[in-house]
Amino acid sequence: MFKNFNLLEELIPNYYFHYSLNDYDKEGLEGKVPNVDSRIETFINLSERIGKEKVIWRFDPMMLTENIGVEELLRKAEYVGNQLAGYTDKMVISFADISIYPKVESNLRKEGVSYNEFTKELMEDIAASLQQLNKKWGFDIATCSEKVDLSKFGISHNKCIDDDLIIKMFSNDKALMDFLGVEIEQPTLFDAHHSVVKKKVIKDKGQREDCGCIMSKDIGQYNTCPHECVYCYANTSKESARSNFKIHNTNPGAESITGVT
Repeated sequence: MFKNFNLLEELIPNYYFHYSLNDYDKEGLEGKVPNVDSRIETFINLSERIGKEKVIWRFDPMMLTENIGVEELLRKAEYVGNQLAGYTDKMVISFADISIYPKVESNLRKEGVSYNEFTKELMEDIAASLQQLNKKWGFDIATCSEKVDLSKFGISHNKCIDDDLIIKMFSNDKALMDFLGVEIEQPTLFDAHHSVVKKKVIKDKGQREDCGCIMSKDIGQYNTCPHECVYCYANTSKESARSNFKIHNTNPGAESITGVT
């Protein structure tokens, strides 16, 4: 992306990034991603290039295993968060739901990863600790598609595809505001602030019940990511993703990720 920012800004001037940045290096849960310090450096470079409001940190998913208890998970989050403070406004978390994804459960067993599911009490323990850590970070913290209510810990429900953020950053794009069904009432002599009127309900009906995203298009494809994260629900197996990645490399300019035109 760094190589193509000029083209991106020419063709799609209104954009922001979700940047997944976990710390599972020691456990090898994200087999082919760069090490955590390298990813932190890239995050900071990205923030300095486009502005911290356009880069959202995702610690996603949070995982509990035989080697990662609540205390260790929080230590990992603190390590990353301490370095990202000042380079983002927002942290988004999710709690790994293993049992509802049979292929994830199967892949974890195959890799010999003994996992633990989150309970409401564990989620609240983590939320309370994040609330304390956030006194030094100052992030807006939100959960991604989680039913649990953590508002008493200052943690809200997130909209990853977020009309409020889009309006805040790109309100000058009339075509985009029209698409969102938004009217911006300009400041007057008696009111120095503009107001936003939403005239459409545009929640994405194709997403899970607890997802807050507005309608959007996903241009990804299952069984194509070669990063080999063991918790990934989008790959049936490492082998299928590797196979498709090899096909992609034979025709990287094709209209689909797998190289089929």
